[in-house]
Amino acid sequence: MSTTTSIHGMWSSRLMFILAATGSAVGLGNIWRFPYMTSDNGGGAFVLVYLACIALVGLPILMAEVLIGRHGRMSPINTLRNLARDSGTGRAWVGIGWIGIVAGILILSFYSVVAGWTLHYAWRYLKQLFGGAGITDPGATFSALLADPLELTFWHALFMLLTVAVVAMGVEKGLERAVRFLMPALFLLLLALVGYGLSTGYMGQAISFLFRPDWSEIDGNVFLRAMGQAFFSLSLGMCTMMTYGAYLPREGVSIPRVGIAVALTDTAVALLAGMAIFPIVLSFGLDPAGGGPGLIFTSLPLAFAAMSIGALYGLLFFGLLSVAAWTSSISLLEPATAFLVEKFGVKRRKVAALSMAGLCWLLGLLSVLSLNVWSHVRIFGRDIMGFIELVANDIMLPLGGLMIALFTGWVLNRTLLREQLSDMPEALFTTWRWLLRVVAPLLVLVVLVRALA
Repeated sequence: MSTTTSIHGMWSSRLMFILAATGSAVGLGNIWRFPYMTSDNGGGAFVLVYLACIALVGLPILMAEVLIGRHGRMSPINTLRNLARDSGTGRAWVGIGWIGIVAGILILSFYSVVAGWTLHYAWRYLKQLFGGAGITDPGATFSALLADPLELTFWHALFMLLTVAVVAMGVEKGLERAVRFLMPALFLLLLALVGYGLSTGYMGQAISFLFRPDWSEIDGNVFLRAMGQAFFSLSLGMCTMMTYGAYLPREGVSIPRVGIAVALTDTAVALLAGMAIFPIVLSFGLDPAGGGPGLIFTSLPLAFAAMSIGALYGLLFFGLLSVAAWTSSISLLEPATAFLVEKFGVKRRKVAALSMAGLCWLLGLLSVLSLNVWSHVRIFGRDIMGFIELVANDIMLPLGGLMIALFTGWVLNRTLLREQLSDMPEALFTTWRWLLRVVAPLLVLVVLVRALA
């Protein structure tokens, strides 16, 4: 079944795959979600548990997704259908692909809404640079944004247009060109913000908060949140890495090495984001603990308002968030687009990408309205946006990751796995397969049961 190239195109080099996969992994989960998850769960203790989850579960499943994708060279659904047939097992395993694609669509629907917030704030700070009014009451500003469905819909639509513009162009002309520019821009922006954090004189306290563990904070809930963050951050269970793996050259590219590079870079960005955010928070006397999601949209603008270069810093920071969100959203839209092209033979640019983007935009309106007009609507105690996030993030992603681990560890034969991982020492290969067969499924199952409880 294995072929040399994908009909959708191929990455031109290993570096391009690493940039694209890192772009998929690095998103709001790193720069927005990771800092407030850290602040709400004991600082360094959470970071250490998170790193353990990456090593024991995240990296093994990441490698499995890339391996399956590179072997199949098609969209996740068709790759898994062919692999299941060749392995002589049931067609039920194709459900992994369906779970991943549906989860990606659901996540992109509300992710685009949140990403629209970052565009709105970047625009506000850009106007302030040129004499516009600044944000003097961040809480009121954020509340006013959430209360305005038309404003939210505009920024949601703009972000979806930015996303589909890249995906519609294909692998070489779209995805690769985008990450070639966006990822270096993201790293430069992040380093510039860390540099300013150093100038505050509070970097030492920020590093202590991030890396000094308070073991009294460790409990079952912290573990579950860390595992969930690892999945969300590495884009696992939604088949984006499987899709990107389908475009990965076979010659001269080591799956373990690129997998480790992606995991390390993703984690480094999350930690650097903390080192950029917490010195600012601490320097203005704000409490880094208990900030919640509003840490980025209310606490930080309060600090920016007191800074002499607050408008510039705010523009750079929310520009960074927008770029990170953009690189992730591209990967969320790609699997469904690739499947439509294969299934119906439609044009990527004119039909497939636009159809999937339109569907995500329409679903996103549910999240927009749940913040204002339909804020009274509750599904299992959550608003509509929260319910969609629960189904996609907390249930579908762990379920997809669990099935990927079981399929790779127990169904795919050892010869196929060894062929894709031929450069991996036997001891490491055995360890990786054992993690997929035993450790990862057990840990992910705990997270899944907890989410359903």
